[in-house]
Amino acid sequence: MAKILLVEDEKDLSDPVRLFLESQDHLVDVINDGHDAIEKLKYYTYDVIILDWVLPGMFGVEVCRLFRQNGGTTPILMLTAKSNTQEKIKALDAGADDYLTKPFDLDEVSARIRALLRRPIALSANVLKARNLVVEPNTYRVIRDNEEVQLLPKEFALLAFFMRHPNQVFSPEALLDRVWASDSDASPETIRTYIKRLRQKIDVEGQPSIINTIHGVGYKLEA
Repeated sequence: MAKILLVEDEKDLSDPVRLFLESQDHLVDVINDGHDAIEKLKYYTYDVIILDWVLPGMFGVEVCRLFRQNGGTTPILMLTAKSNTQEKIKALDAGADDYLTKPFDLDEVSARIRALLRRPIALSANVLKARNLVVEPNTYRVIRDNEEVQLLPKEFALLAFFMRHPNQVFSPEALLDRVWASDSDASPETIRTYIKRLRQKIDVEGQPSIINTIHGVGYKLEA
């Protein structure tokens, strides 16, 4: 599961892409204007950005360049109707990680996203491991000490996020930003509730929790 920003002004394209990605359990925010995309990226963090080249307000290649100049590191998949080599080079030079030429197959979009998600962190066969836990994002399985653990969808999403970012501290607000939809009414108290539930399901009695509380700061998964 990933949180994805789709920047595309053609509703006939953005709707099927969004629905397809949501069917794969990704969270998808849709923006149809280049300037609005820049504003969104100032306040929210995403795992992948899908960015169309031709946009109202500001072209996607300029959004990409400005985002990179401001320190943005999120992988960017550029969508373009331009098939000549020079335009593709321009997109990559602006900071795009990959590009797709329209029209494209939705399964290829999914494959490109999986490839981009693998780049920051080395994943082996889409399996995440930490201590006695194994998480399989593709099959939604969680295994603790060779026994399967049943998690609710949001519990699974939260645990998978921690597993992808071991030993990093995240505030409740950061977790809301990365795991919950941007328009969700969830609160820091929601995070505390889900952390408590996760600990009850994945921790081993008598041993320190794999999810550590950093008082006054947030939480981290101790790998």
